[in-house]
Amino acid sequence: QVQLVESGGGLVQAGGSLRLSCVASGRIFSINGMGWYRQAPGKQRELVARISSGGSINYADSVKGRFTISRDHAKSTVFLQMNSLKPEDTAVYYCNVNDQLGPAEYVYWGQGTQVTVSS
Repeated sequence: QVQLVESGGGLVQAGGSLRLSCVASGRIFSINGMGWYRQAPGKQRELVARISSGGSINYADSVKGRFTISRDHAKSTVFLQMNSLKPEDTAVYYCNVNDQLGPAEYVYWGQGTQVTVSS
């Protein structure tokens, strides 16, 4: 079992910045991908950014050029630097980890951290 602990959410004015962190701990086999998703009220959860074990990165079109995902392999930590925040970025942000053992893949989610951007 893998535990994910997120931090860094909060309230910020439009144009401001926040940095989210997510630390994975517990029985980790081999982390494949780590990423961030978000869910705004009344909307489906959506991918924000994801980084693979090989360093490949995907961003949602809505955050390209503003958000940067990075990963510390040694510390099993993933970061999301969010700049030029907009009110529409307001959501609960969830950390996601894919852990792999042979052909079996395990998916874990963090508890979520609230990001609120005021106009």
